[in-house]
Amino acid sequence: MRTSPDAVYVIIPCMKELGMSWSEVKTTPRDELVGLLTAHSNYSLIHAFDGYSSSEINEMAKNNPSVRSDYSRSIAMKERYERRAGKKQEHKGFGAFVAEKERL
Repeated sequence: MRTSPDAVYVIIPCMKELGMSWSEVKTTPRDELVGLLTAHSNYSLIHAFDGYSSSEINEMAKNNPSVRSDYSRSIAMKERYERRAGKKQEHKGFGAFVAEKERL
């Protein structure tokens, strides 16, 4: 095994978080492993606050203020992926609405 931090940043998380075996890790290209870990990280961030209402988040933020920033990052990423998937349209300001009417 090499002395680079690949074991710490790629191999161990693949085995621990994704449940991959050592033989699966060895046969999978590094780029794919990094992609799997990135996808798992995004999934975990997006679904970290599923089941909580905004009032419950406010209550948790009273004891731990970092919860609010984590929650806002989660919501922002969720909205970004929903726009990419076409489930949600990007909100346009009133100026864009007026410009569209004038163009017609």
